[in-house]
Amino acid sequence: MKNKDLNLAVLIDADNIPHAHVKEMLNEIAKFGTPTIKRIYGDWTKRQVAGWKKPLLENAITPIQQYSYTKGKNATDSAMIIDAMDILHSNKVNGFCLVSSDSDFTRLATRLRESGMFVIGLGEKKTPSPFIVACDKFIYIEILGSTSKKVNKKPSQTTENEQELDAIDQTFIRLVKSSVNDLADDDGWAFLAEVGSLIMKKKPDFDPRNYGFTKLTPLIKSLKEDFIVDVREVAHTHIKHIYIKIKE
Repeated sequence: MKNKDLNLAVLIDADNIPHAHVKEMLNEIAKFGTPTIKRIYGDWTKRQVAGWKKPLLENAITPIQQYSYTKGKNATDSAMIIDAMDILHSNKVNGFCLVSSDSDFTRLATRLRESGMFVIGLGEKKTPSPFIVACDKFIYIEILGSTSKKVNKKPSQTTENEQELDAIDQTFIRLVKSSVNDLADDDGWAFLAEVGSLIMKKKPDFDPRNYGFTKLTPLIKSLKEDFIVDVREVAHTHIKHIYIKIKE
């Protein structure tokens, strides 16, 4: 089954996600499949979540009321986890999108993947690593719709109005090189699309937009000191395949 054929359950933790980029989040989720279930969990009697009302109406998201029964305990998390397991056993979806920056959903993501579900995480950059690596793919909300005209800059070059980009450091270079080596043919060439898929499996929060590039190809082409890129035309088609090789 291709990603675009996935039926997705989108479950949003209103307590840990800002409402400002709901449309961008749903547009991003649509790249992976069809959000057949869209629910958001919170105590709607609280003023802190009042800003969600308009986005919910505009995007047909069903609000689930969960009162805070005990101070200091997050009843919203429990309600979202119980619903996720009910949806899992209903066999109505084959993927989940968990929208939260809370590490409490780490075990849920792991359990859903154990059941064969494709799990996408969406959260802020403050999201703890255990939740990120428990997902098949994790996307930072900060990059949505904000990097289409940017180039990678050093932290000192980033202005207050720009999203701070991840540095292309030696750790990232080693990740790309190891992935190329894992997939390379006898001549050292690897198909870039397969390299990108392998990098994402090793690092679920990998996204070229984290580094200021809209796609993987321009990101790799910017690393001229480390890699050689070869664009090959496919006979009798307008398709071009891109291959990558480590520069010796």
